[in-house]
Amino acid sequence: MTKTLAGTPDEQPRKRKKTPKLRDGVVKRGSTWSYVIRVRDPETGESRPRWVSGFPTEDEAKAARDEARVKARRGEYIDRNATTVAEYLADWIEGHAVEIKPHTLKGYRDMIRLYIVPRIGKVRLQALRPSAITKLYRDLLTSGGRTGGPLAANTVKHAHIVLRKALTDAVLVDELIPNNPAERAKLPRVHATEPGMIWTAAQLRAFLETASDHRLFAFFRLAAYTGARRGELLNLRWRDVDLDTPQIHIRGSAAVIDRQRVEGTTKSGRSRMVSLDAGTVRVLKAHRARQDADKLKLGENWKGKDTYVFTTGWGEPVFPDTLSSLMPKLIEAHNKKTPGLPHARLHDLRHIHATTLLLAGVPVHVVAARLGHADPAITLRVYAHVIHEQAATAADVFADAVKNAA
Repeated sequence: MTKTLAGTPDEQPRKRKKTPKLRDGVVKRGSTWSYVIRVRDPETGESRPRWVSGFPTEDEAKAARDEARVKARRGEYIDRNATTVAEYLADWIEGHAVEIKPHTLKGYRDMIRLYIVPRIGKVRLQALRPSAITKLYRDLLTSGGRTGGPLAANTVKHAHIVLRKALTDAVLVDELIPNNPAERAKLPRVHATEPGMIWTAAQLRAFLETASDHRLFAFFRLAAYTGARRGELLNLRWRDVDLDTPQIHIRGSAAVIDRQRVEGTTKSGRSRMVSLDAGTVRVLKAHRARQDADKLKLGENWKGKDTYVFTTGWGEPVFPDTLSSLMPKLIEAHNKKTPGLPHARLHDLRHIHATTLLLAGVPVHVVAARLGHADPAITLRVYAHVIHEQAATAADVFADAVKNAA
């Protein structure tokens, strides 16, 4: 008779795996710590457990648990998410590709690609802190340039604007983070410049006299005498020009995206009418006569498919960067004959126009309308130095008015 041995596998009780002990919502699992809290669903009212793991120490798990409990009570709790800053920004920019103007969209992409993602792209979005963003700005200022040199403070500010907008959507739209860390980051101070103080009215007149021999002189005249942006003038068709009223109708803008000329709406998204003076009307009439002569001379070789005001000698619309690079050449040509004209950018013609009008006492809302500012408050902010200069003489103006009253 075969004797059955006690303690065989079939008869021995199985050893149960020891379950980690949960202490006040915190437990150790393997080499890391986890916590669990209960979160009430605002729609159903049901309370459900939420587990979060991966903390190296018990103290860190407890600290995170306490913070999560407070947020849960306030209704601000957000489930843990592994999305990185780079991943979120990639989805965010694609989601806005239709509604953002092409030129602005390219600027956003460049800021993300060149300055934000290389430094904080791998950081988990929910782990991004104001201190990390402050360090990003500091690093960009000191070594953010293409060759490892300093990056302009204005460029850092633009990177901040893009990051802040994206993180605002992460809070309000996607509900991935409870607050925007960019709002509490320390942005480097950008020293305010005073646009419009590059040239005096006499220097502007001298520049235009030099430019008068160039076939695109009318562009510089119109830019200086209307304050319109480069892209707005290059988008003009002759049907937008009324030389009898006289005025121009600014409907859109032209820009350069990836070395291609593209057209879109104005910066404000609205069209506007800008009045012209008699001298500018004469310049535009002469410009059109010259253009018509070129068209007649080339005949079938004229490549103009639309009646653009500013074209190349063979009829195609002028590439925007052509005008920006032409201006310093005209300044250099002027200084060879009569030295002393300071360097200025094409966009400075717009600032000179605004500054001259404001110093002459033209109301701010009128200047804002000519410039295409959506709100006169923008004009006040950009040209605050001019407004302050006017304010300093206001007392004397009033006193003289009363003194000289009949």
